[in-house]
Amino acid sequence: MTEALTPQERFRLRRSLLSVPAINARALEKSRTLPTDGVIFDLEDSVAESAKQLARDSLKQFAEGHDRPDQQWIIRINGTDTPHHAADLALVRQLQPDAVLLPKAESVEALTQLRDRIGSRSELWAMIETPKAVLKAAALAEAAEDCGLTCFVVGLNDLRKETRIPADPKRRTLLPLLMQVVLAARAYGLDVIDSVSNDFRDLEAFQAECTEGRAMGFDGKMLIHPSQIEAANRAFAPSAEDLAEARAIIAAFSTPEAAALNVINHNGRMIERLHAEAAERLLKTFSRTTNQDEPQ
Repeated sequence: MTEALTPQERFRLRRSLLSVPAINARALEKSRTLPTDGVIFDLEDSVAESAKQLARDSLKQFAEGHDRPDQQWIIRINGTDTPHHAADLALVRQLQPDAVLLPKAESVEALTQLRDRIGSRSELWAMIETPKAVLKAAALAEAAEDCGLTCFVVGLNDLRKETRIPADPKRRTLLPLLMQVVLAARAYGLDVIDSVSNDFRDLEAFQAECTEGRAMGFDGKMLIHPSQIEAANRAFAPSAEDLAEARAIIAAFSTPEAAALNVINHNGRMIERLHAEAAERLLKTFSRTTNQDEPQ
């Protein structure tokens, strides 16, 4: 597993993050061949209490000796209030994944302590899945630079349970909570990942949820089944039209006559230099991930 990227280098897509139970050796092996941007190796919810050590052993055996594919590898550990936390951290220090995902992150102190215990080679990600986490999202994000936090991942299953908000396929009652997390992430330069969709058989509904998530500002989606990867990659990737427009905006601001201007006329539309900056980030993000000019 590779050393974490600096904030300046973190131009990568996180369209699809597949959660794989670390206890499932077959799923671990298959994950290396899948076109997902990242794999979350789960030691927490998907692993029974009696199988925690077996899951750690399975993940260690899988990870050691394997060259990492063009994926980001994330380990979701058990919480600080569990008897499995220390052993999970020992495995993290040994494997040095790209990122460590802390469940039910609710305090800056917990994130800071985790950073001290795992070292600086792995990014730190936080699950936002409790009412307190949503309310403290801005404070967590504000401390991101000090504790190495780079990404929020929303967990709606736990959040629904804790808030007693009934399940709604359109997630209408959850939109204020989701947007609060997105806003906190964007205010302090973090990436933010939308929650899982539990019914992996209903790909039409999943596609609609991905489209909604991108419209809300999410960078990608956490997945529970390989069948969801294609739809997530498509929904959260820039289209050919997006890329062409980005190149055109950059080219328009690159002309000598635009050098001293912050606002220019581009094909009958007024655009600002901030649009050129956004266009540059889009192209850097996409090219760093695939080294191609067009989405797959």
